[in-house]
Amino acid sequence: MLLVPALVVAIVFHEVAHGLAAKALGDPTASERGRLTFNPIKHVDPVGTLLVPGGLLLMGAPAFGWAKPVPVNKYRLRNPRWGMMAVAAAGPAMNFALAAIGAVVLGLIAAVWGYPEPGNVSIVVEALSMFLLINIFLGMFNLLPIPPFDGSHIVGGLLPGKLRFYWERIQRFGIVLILGVIGYSWVFGTGWLEVTVLPLVEGAMDIYIGLADMIAQSF
Repeated sequence: MLLVPALVVAIVFHEVAHGLAAKALGDPTASERGRLTFNPIKHVDPVGTLLVPGGLLLMGAPAFGWAKPVPVNKYRLRNPRWGMMAVAAAGPAMNFALAAIGAVVLGLIAAVWGYPEPGNVSIVVEALSMFLLINIFLGMFNLLPIPPFDGSHIVGGLLPGKLRFYWERIQRFGIVLILGVIGYSWVFGTGWLEVTVLPLVEGAMDIYIGLADMIAQSF
């Protein structure tokens, strides 16, 4: 049960960060369409927010998902090429910032209550640990250079003109590509997450826990 609120907060803040970055860089589309809101219902995608995470949990696989993308019109950005890269990076950056906040709170709890924590406090610690993991995973996963994830937009901005044109055309089939990758993994058990994202997540988790320990020891 702790997974659901952590996942909702991580996904909603991720999408709002995209919209805020776009607005700051000249594109108010998300604001005009009422998507700069923390109301999770506005961001629910039936496949990415419900079907995929639920199916992965039932199969005992790492849960991840995505929300309905915040609308961004790159032609309204002051610099469409670099603006889209910044907007794409804002989502994962928000998740890493949320994880940092969670680590700070964990450190403060350890400083006040010590270890092991009392029963009611241990539930909070477990929830915060899940919050860290979800945000780190979501941030890392979205940096994969696979359309339609944020990493693909960052890569697209780095490509020269002609290649960028063809790369942007591939974006239209992004959902098909990612569902194909997920389906292939389910059928053949390739464990692609285990060799791509999870090692990075584990390394980042160690860094954030180290931050929490440093804060706890400073009091």
